[in-house]
Amino acid sequence: MKIQLVKIAHARSGDKGDKTDLSLFAYDAQTYEILKREVGTERVAAHFKGIAAGAVQRYELDNLWALKFVLHQALDGGAARSLRSDNLGKSLAAGLLRMEIEVPEDLPIRHVQIV
Repeated sequence: MKIQLVKIAHARSGDKGDKTDLSLFAYDAQTYEILKREVGTERVAAHFKGIAAGAVQRYELDNLWALKFVLHQALDGGAARSLRSDNLGKSLAAGLLRMEIEVPEDLPIRHVQIV
């Protein structure tokens, strides 16, 4: 079945210059393995197409059940140069959690409603 990441993970994000740092955390080892399989650099780059123009790097943090992504050229030059009304990367964690992935039917789902 297809679900949004918000139902199985949580995320944090930040920014530095023209880069956004996104971290995606699983609640358990089973879910982490699914995230590693389903949420790759190409998928994240496609999800943020139009926002991130550069490369996407992924780091696996197995001891934390987390994936860290660095999106290059994602902030229209950075806070000092951008004309975007919300140019900082802090809001992009919510955007990542809206990504849909395929998961097994028996995976525990959190009942979260995105408003």
